[in-house]
Parts: sequence; C-alpha cells; structure tokens
Amino acid sequence: MIHSEVFLYIVKLVLGGMAAFLSIIVWNRTRDTAWMSLTAAAVTGYAGLVFELLVRLGIADTSGFLVLGVPADVFVFTVVPSCFFITAFIIVLLRK
Repeated sequence: MIHSEVFLYIVKLVLGGMAAFLSIIVWNRTRDTAWMSLTAAAVTGYAGLVFELLVRLGIADTSGFLVLGVPADVFVFTVVPSCFFITAFIIVLLRK
C-alpha cells in the first residue's frame, strides 16, 4: 500500500474506533433501543473496516461462500451496518 492509503486507513481506524467507543458510552447511559441499534451499526461498521484492512494486508481471506456474486463476509460487513442504522431511525420515527 502507498503512504496515502496507510494514512487514510489510520485516520479511518482512529475515527471509527472513537465513534464505536462513544456510541457504546452513550447507549450505556441511556439504555435505549434506538441507541443500541446505532451502537451496533458503529461497531459492525468498525469491524468491517478492520476486516477490510486485514484483507488488504493479506492477513485475512474472504470466504468462499458467495451471496449474489460477492463474498459473504464482505456482503455482511457492507449491509449489516446500514440495516442497524435503518432500524434505529425507524424506532425513533415510530416514537414520534
């Protein structure tokens, strides 16, 4: 990887880690289902970023199981965070 990519991954890891950590702190204080879903989105998004980095470095390998022509683990780390965000926003909308 070139230096700009490494720098970008470091920034993504630091900011994503902060977002995941802070969302856990906020959810822990509020104990709200919408916040729990946002926390799950932040944590799975961060896990996806870490997995992507491990694949790029050659440490991890994508699974052989395909979902619509895409490796299953890549598909999960791409789709699941968005599903958690959607769930959180629906919960908030249903309350109002």
